[in-house]
Amino acid sequence: MVEMMKNPFFSFPDLENEYPSSYTPLLQDQISKQDHERPRNVQQTSNKGLLLTFSLFICIAFVVVFTGSDHSSMSPVVVIDDDNRPSLSSPSEKLTPIIPRGVSEGVSEKSFHPVSGDGILLFPWSTNMLSWQRTAYHFQPQKNWMNDPDGPMFYKGWYHLFYQYNPDAAVWGNITWGHSVSKDLINWLDLPFAMVPDHWYDINGVWTGSATLLPDGSIVMIYTGSTNESVQVQNVAFPANLSDPLLIDWFKYSGNPVLVPPPGIGAKDFRDPTTALQVSDKWRIVIGSRFNTTGIALVYETTDFLSYKLLDGLLHEVPTTGMWECVDFYPVSTTAANGLDTSVNGPGVKHVLKASLDDTKKDYYALGTYDSETNTWTPDDPELDVGIGIRYDYGKYYASKTFYDQNKKRRILWSWIGETDSETADIKKRWSGVQGIPRVVTFDKKTKTNVLQWPVQEVESLRHSSVEFDKVKVEAGSIIPLDVGTATQT
Repeated sequence: MVEMMKNPFFSFPDLENEYPSSYTPLLQDQISKQDHERPRNVQQTSNKGLLLTFSLFICIAFVVVFTGSDHSSMSPVVVIDDDNRPSLSSPSEKLTPIIPRGVSEGVSEKSFHPVSGDGILLFPWSTNMLSWQRTAYHFQPQKNWMNDPDGPMFYKGWYHLFYQYNPDAAVWGNITWGHSVSKDLINWLDLPFAMVPDHWYDINGVWTGSATLLPDGSIVMIYTGSTNESVQVQNVAFPANLSDPLLIDWFKYSGNPVLVPPPGIGAKDFRDPTTALQVSDKWRIVIGSRFNTTGIALVYETTDFLSYKLLDGLLHEVPTTGMWECVDFYPVSTTAANGLDTSVNGPGVKHVLKASLDDTKKDYYALGTYDSETNTWTPDDPELDVGIGIRYDYGKYYASKTFYDQNKKRRILWSWIGETDSETADIKKRWSGVQGIPRVVTFDKKTKTNVLQWPVQEVESLRHSSVEFDKVKVEAGSIIPLDVGTATQT
């Protein structure tokens, strides 16, 4: 049993910034080290005549020219030729800076990790070098770019996962909704694309959205589209055949878009609607935005998912947190271990408000109380508010989204892992992005200040052996090595 002695949230290291890259260019380091070990001057021995003196002069001149006064700037560059053999290129050659895709849209996480520029040389990974990096258990498509999870749900015996996907390349762009289904959240079947950018209201991308299962068995999908003028609008889509458990075919509402940015909200600051929650006979969705540098959550109300009313005030706001995207809003039980349907509220219930901070590309959440009468959410602890307190994960973990699994009465958390590879490496390996192992989220009855996360039970089917540790005490912010044997990347 591992015992947490104190609240550790302010002590956790930021693993993403602590270790900004997973891969070290060993060949470059070895070459630089060898180069630094070369002698910088030559000691003259006995004078054996004019010819020897002249020869030594030439030798010294050669060493000075080779090393130079600023040796670090003259380090050779490792180049991998067509046969995957390393060789040295001229140190005067300079790499052309690469601008990651999606920067202008504010949605490409690669833009937060410089891949080239003045004084920064990329390690030239080959395709063979990168082939081993593909994961074994995390969800990812066969190839190309993937980012945010979309519209996860359980329907007629199948778990559905939609996701942001570029069918053309391993870089951000041409965002389409990929679609896969599973019986156990481990083994997945790829299906045809659910939605493609084919209308003026989503021609620049079918962006993040959420699914809502209605009491009558119908399903509505609300998603953000980037228009032909790059304005972020909200659109609606429905399954073409509800009797199909795989939900292969979808059609878009002819009256799209159903929502456009309201007055005072920027054209590119209005995205990622949540799963709807029911209040009396109406439904509410939350959309992320900002006022200057203040992150905000807007709430819209509807009865038919086709026409909407912007409610007065804000669900919540936090200054200096910047644009809120991929907002998630859901209840957790403070007394029971099971998950709750998104519409549940009342005694014994706390509400989690989560925002993905566009400025830092990190997910923050907080626990609080939702007052449906005033349409406001209040954090339990203002010092642990959204964007300044607790994160789901302190590594690479972004654009997360939960759904209620009515099959096993649990709330499941998905999230995009953007990795730290450069865009150049992604192109070489022909894929980018994986989904985190799905986790079950529950309220922490011990601390009462955070949620607990644990991999879904189905992951245990992958284990062939286990190692157990007992009576290990972990102090807040401490790191305790545990010998679990060897492991491979998964």
